[in-house]
Amino acid sequence: MRVAAQSITGRRAHSAVQELRRRDPLLRAWIDRAGPLRIEGRRDPFLSLAEAIVYQQLSGKAAATIWKRFEMLFPARRVRPAGVVALSDGRMRSCGLSRQKAAYLRDLSAHFHDGRLEARVLRRLGDEEAIETLTRVKGIGRWTAEMFLIFCLKRPDVWPVDDLGVLKGLQRLFGLRRLPARSRALVLGERWRPHRSVATWYLWRGLDAGGVG
Repeated sequence: MRVAAQSITGRRAHSAVQELRRRDPLLRAWIDRAGPLRIEGRRDPFLSLAEAIVYQQLSGKAAATIWKRFEMLFPARRVRPAGVVALSDGRMRSCGLSRQKAAYLRDLSAHFHDGRLEARVLRRLGDEEAIETLTRVKGIGRWTAEMFLIFCLKRPDVWPVDDLGVLKGLQRLFGLRRLPARSRALVLGERWRPHRSVATWYLWRGLDAGGVG
């Protein structure tokens, strides 16, 4: 286990954005259009991962409704591992969770409840170590783990090349005729190391805004 890299917050975030602007004229246009970096997410690792499971393969509105119903199952809407472990399948299903997602949430909660996952340990693991640890939980694949690293732990150099938005952003930014293969996306991302999480965010935002001609 090693101490993880510093998170992308405050002055470090500003410095990373300015370095990317200097180094890459193509990305600079997207950065200038999108404006200040805003990587926002839950700070609590358990809640971040639980919510990610609920949101998988659902529209944002539908997932938000289910999550709110799920929160209502707990005193003061405080979702904690021990409380989830104690819930019956029927109560979990009553808020709209599928049988599979209920099982995923139960497994995640068991990992936190018995100490196989600990927030303080996750924060100290390197990126690949954290991904390896998280993907032992049912329902958490590499993509979900990478989103957790970016939005919850604010890791500065995550490069999620399995993300369709990243691939589409690369295609538009570099004027490619088709989506880049994973291998090519890995190579293209090297130009932004060690700030690839920041570059990822601007690829998403630039894509949302229609890119920059």
